[in-house]
Amino acid sequence: MIALGYHWSSLLLDSSIPLRYNHQMKYFLRSLSYTLIMFFLISLISFGAIHMAPNSFLGGELNPNMTLEAIAHLRAVYGLDKPLFVQYTDWVTNLLLLDFGISFVSGEDVSQVIRERIPVTLWMNLSAMVLTFCIAMWMGIKGALAHGEPKDSLFSQFFLLSFAMPSYYLALIGIMFFSVTLGWFPIAGMHSLEVPEGIHYYTDMLWHLALPVFVMVFVGIGSLALYIRSLTLEILKSDYIYFARSRGIEEGKIIRFYILPNLLPPIVTMLGLSLPGLIGGSVILESIFGIEGMGQLFYFSAMSRDYPVIMGILMMSAFLTLIGNQIADAILLKLNPFVKR
Repeated sequence: MIALGYHWSSLLLDSSIPLRYNHQMKYFLRSLSYTLIMFFLISLISFGAIHMAPNSFLGGELNPNMTLEAIAHLRAVYGLDKPLFVQYTDWVTNLLLLDFGISFVSGEDVSQVIRERIPVTLWMNLSAMVLTFCIAMWMGIKGALAHGEPKDSLFSQFFLLSFAMPSYYLALIGIMFFSVTLGWFPIAGMHSLEVPEGIHYYTDMLWHLALPVFVMVFVGIGSLALYIRSLTLEILKSDYIYFARSRGIEEGKIIRFYILPNLLPPIVTMLGLSLPGLIGGSVILESIFGIEGMGQLFYFSAMSRDYPVIMGILMMSAFLTLIGNQIADAILLKLNPFVKR
């Protein structure tokens, strides 16, 4: 589907953009058309998949006590009695206006529900992502520089443990050990029973979110560190590294001026693709720790077939994925102007 969207956008622009436009403008317009085409295809597939899903909230399967008259009334209220084409057109029109509809379960505006859940998920995932990338880059580079030494073997074993560790299993172990046995952290929730005021409100929230963030960082380090270690090992085989070492350049300068610049392109790409995770949340971890974020909202909405909320979260994640991809491509062009546009 990605290749199809890029092919359509390329054909459209190659036939419509005059030669007087420079390459940067052509690249920008191609990226914009690619994003719009992909967003349309994702919305179409998501809309069709949701309507083909069994056990609709308004179908009576989840609530056998609903009468046929009540079901017909609710379908009329939510516009589900219209043809699918009309439903899709109305939904896309409202989507462009950031109107995700009304929740089937709570009757609240979906946009308002999402705005209430985003801050805690954004803070938690942003903190975990920054810590994960910083720790993984440091450990991956140090492990590659110590290739064949005991330190490298120790790092590799830790990476494999992190890569293989399920997040829900580590979360349960962490709750049993740090919360139940030692009592260092709360078992669940975002705040204490008596919510403090002032600066203590934020310190109390940090105390509650410390264990979930630790779990997210631990399980995220492994795969990223292994990838960075592999890239660093390839960089260390380059001729310019041998030449720099033969000149007696310190290891710190080799890392800063030779290794890090060559690691930036793949790291930027991974950061761009990680952008949707900032609001998507961790469905499993937020459910285990009882954190009222986007992940828990998506889980409960899926269980109750709250399709407006599900579609709102899906389309926000799709939009951020596309935007993150385009931002990463733009940064890569800035870092390396010779990349093919």
